[in-house]
Amino acid sequence: MPTDNKKTPSINYTNREYETIREDLNQIAERFYPDTFQDFSEASFGSMMLDAVAYVGDQLSFYLDYNVNESFLDTSYQFNNILRHGRIMGYKNSGRPSTYGVVALYVLVPASTTAIGPDSRYIPIIKRGTTFSSENGLNFVLTEDVNMAESTNPVVVARANPTTGAPTFYAIKSYGKVVSGFFNTETIDIEEFRRFRRIQLTEPNISEIISVFDSDGNEYFEVENLSQDTVFKRLSNSNYKNDNVPSVLKPLLVNRKFVTIFDSNGVSLQFGSGDELAGDAIAEPQSVAIEIFGKSYVTDTSFDPSTLVSNKYYGIVPQNTTLTVLYRQTNPVNSNVAANSINNVASRIVEFEDVSVLAAPSVAAVRTSIEVTNETPIAGNVSNPTSAEIKQRIYDTFPTQNRAVTQRDYENLVYRMPSNFGSIKRCSVQKDPDSQKRNLNVYVVSESPEGKLENTNNTIKENIKTWLNHYRMINDTVDILDTFIINLGINFVVKPETNANKFKVLNDCVNALAKEFSTPFFVGEPILMSKIFNILNNVPGVNDTVKVQLVNKQGSNYSNVFLSINENMSPDGDSLVCPKNAIFEIKFPQVDIKGKLR
Repeated sequence: MPTDNKKTPSINYTNREYETIREDLNQIAERFYPDTFQDFSEASFGSMMLDAVAYVGDQLSFYLDYNVNESFLDTSYQFNNILRHGRIMGYKNSGRPSTYGVVALYVLVPASTTAIGPDSRYIPIIKRGTTFSSENGLNFVLTEDVNMAESTNPVVVARANPTTGAPTFYAIKSYGKVVSGFFNTETIDIEEFRRFRRIQLTEPNISEIISVFDSDGNEYFEVENLSQDTVFKRLSNSNYKNDNVPSVLKPLLVNRKFVTIFDSNGVSLQFGSGDELAGDAIAEPQSVAIEIFGKSYVTDTSFDPSTLVSNKYYGIVPQNTTLTVLYRQTNPVNSNVAANSINNVASRIVEFEDVSVLAAPSVAAVRTSIEVTNETPIAGNVSNPTSAEIKQRIYDTFPTQNRAVTQRDYENLVYRMPSNFGSIKRCSVQKDPDSQKRNLNVYVVSESPEGKLENTNNTIKENIKTWLNHYRMINDTVDILDTFIINLGINFVVKPETNANKFKVLNDCVNALAKEFSTPFFVGEPILMSKIFNILNNVPGVNDTVKVQLVNKQGSNYSNVFLSINENMSPDGDSLVCPKNAIFEIKFPQVDIKGKLR
């Protein structure tokens, strides 16, 4: 039998990009096929074939690396893939951040017939959903009803009869909580039944789903996961005047439900797999606990009440209907505003005790007299988390398991707080050294309208404390505190190369440091002096960095917190140590970073 004396070509499996693949193919063709292919010039057919095969090999190599990298959280790069890994590990993206704050509300009310105090019949209730806007066009929504008739509200004479001096109108002041954004509605036509239907909403910057109804009037409820069958619905409290509680929570079993998924593509609603014939979410009691005739055995009659609400279909999917989705969109760029910036009432939702007995002109006057302002800044976290920050939160989520034991658990829960309750930029949890018990201090900091660090307002602090109460250990006490903001500046001296443009070198040094420190520090994170030296030395045209000095910036535009640089420098002089309850910030990089040439 004839034997094949041709040697098998050696293949280098480490060559996986275009140039090396083409070089290997060229060597193989020249060595093993010298009689078949002889023209390997760039314009030849053989060269074209080598280019094509090398191109295909490079593409296959790239997508192989891509798929392998995206299969693991550590090496994943795409934002949506990181979120998918996070959902597997229990992390839920909270969507675009919102900002919470408090506004002062004013209203003019006619005087009573005796002119002693306002006419109580005309004192309104400003309802939840009333919208306001700021000077620069940002929108805010009232999150709770504000009863202007509360006895604690200050009342002053606003207008008086010029002849008799008797009061004719009284001004009443009260406070209400607001959240950034505005309401919007989207209608979606649904055709035939499809299991686990997912609906993508078209509008951007959606922070919260308010309600979902189909054309038959059925309401769909948002749940944490599709296996959840019980929600708590807020109902008006008919005994509000006696117990001063505006609403009550009622548990409700639901079989029409959805989960909200936030990713880089926007917001989508994920439904279950059941149809109208799937039945209710409530199981038949006799199939759970009652002995059924005909069985030859008796099971334990004690049972878990949650079994009564089990539903293997994970909820009913809408079909052959039209969904109406009401949601809240936050402001597209920045939802933070300075003090006294909210000054316009965009829409009024006002209620009176009995409007039928009131004069229409006076009611209209009371409605139009409502004014608003924010006495304190409204601030929160205005930027979406980066891929690196999402990864870190996922790492902290997996061991947390919906309970807070360690300090990292608490930090993770603060970052995971739903965005409609507000958001913070940085947080750190530290054990209180002065407490004999497990008292934890949660240090938080927010962003100003300009993206600079500032103290978190009380509304977000209260929301954080309420949120943590659901997860904390029973013997833990939690205090929400402001983080001390320490503003720093950098002074440096560099030696340029002989023929370098000195002005360009100096400008490039400042820009390099400004770019590096544009990302906010973490609470308690030190500044490494070696890192600053390394950045400056890598700037083109710099021969050597002679000196770097950190200075504490104070004044009207800076924080009033002072830190002794010398006393907090590490013994080897390599880092500036930051206190555990403080955070460093280079507030104005182009001004706070100064350099000289030697």
